[in-house]
Amino acid sequence: MQNKSMMENRKQDKSEWKFSTLCVHAGHDVLKTGTIAPPIYQSVAYPYESAEYAAKLFRYEIEGYMYGRMDNPTNDMFEKRIAALELTEKALATSSGMAAEFLSCFELLKTKNEFVTSAIIYGGTNQLFTNTFAAMGKKAKFIFHPEDLEEWKKAITPETAFLYVETPSNPNLFIGDIEELAKLAHDHEIPLIVDNTVATPALQQPAKLGADIIVHSATKYLSGNSTCISGVVASSGEYIDKLRSGEYRNIGPSLSPFNSWLLLLGLETLPLRMAKHSHNALVIAEFLEEHPKVIEVNYPGLSSHPQHNLAKKQMTGYSALLSFVTKGELQDARRVIDAFKLIVHTGHLGTTKTLATHPAFTTHQQLSKEEREAIGIKDTLIRLSIGIEDEEDLIEDLDKALKLIP
Repeated sequence: MQNKSMMENRKQDKSEWKFSTLCVHAGHDVLKTGTIAPPIYQSVAYPYESAEYAAKLFRYEIEGYMYGRMDNPTNDMFEKRIAALELTEKALATSSGMAAEFLSCFELLKTKNEFVTSAIIYGGTNQLFTNTFAAMGKKAKFIFHPEDLEEWKKAITPETAFLYVETPSNPNLFIGDIEELAKLAHDHEIPLIVDNTVATPALQQPAKLGADIIVHSATKYLSGNSTCISGVVASSGEYIDKLRSGEYRNIGPSLSPFNSWLLLLGLETLPLRMAKHSHNALVIAEFLEEHPKVIEVNYPGLSSHPQHNLAKKQMTGYSALLSFVTKGELQDARRVIDAFKLIVHTGHLGTTKTLATHPAFTTHQQLSKEEREAIGIKDTLIRLSIGIEDEEDLIEDLDKALKLIP
């Protein structure tokens, strides 16, 4: 163990650290743990120093570790790192991205019965809003033109609990105006929730733009290598404490310490990965936009994207997700996907490998054809999550597959 003077000399105001430094160091004091890599505390319980100490812990009067379902030292390191990256006071690690979404929304719906959300969202989120919350008597009011602030304004009532936007959205790559939506929410004294999964804090920090609550499927880019299902909520200390002592404690959607450890390792390379992801995605998007077998390309880095200027304003890069519509019919899009040799066909995104999926018949298949088309998901839409391979190899794989369309 290092002596006290060495630890004192190492102390520094973390607010002075730059983003890349926080990705490596935030949440983990190497001298305190005595390890270069963050340790895994694979334990479900912790010893209490006294009966009084335990009582205060369970009343949330002091900070400490109560029980593995509610808290864990490795999870605590991950949570502190995310809070530092997202510019929030605290964060809460969850068992999945959907658990993070459920917890963050449910807490706000305890006293109100409605919320307003962009309709251009991930299919699983759509089902959470239309089925799960509806069964609880909570109504989602969908905005089908979320670029139009007037639609949001008209939908807000005294029963509105919060506004919700996913930006960039999966799979359409819609870009929501976080700053304007935050102003609108605050004018009505309600919070704005932003799903920041696709951008990550490396490319977009919603709290800086006024967002109150940020959610992630940490399974994706925060992990970066497809090794752990996980989620996280970042917000004020008061709000995170309320989540932890409420449904998080009662339902138990806690994250495995081992998964937190994997996430901590993944976060160390987040800025490097997101820069390479964004570079490759832009090259691929430009290639697809010129391809004779492609009708349209959705990528915020393209000047043709309807919210390109907004993306330039609130993001420092455009991330790895894009989608494109092929010429021909349904079978032509399937023919393209089945022809990929390098690109992997799977229902996932946010990893080092380039992945493809067919949203109309995977992530959004629960929606009717009319519902899908209303939010821009056509039968021949293919979603790509661009990895960190050589872009020339990816272009070759795409070109060979697309040439199979008659």
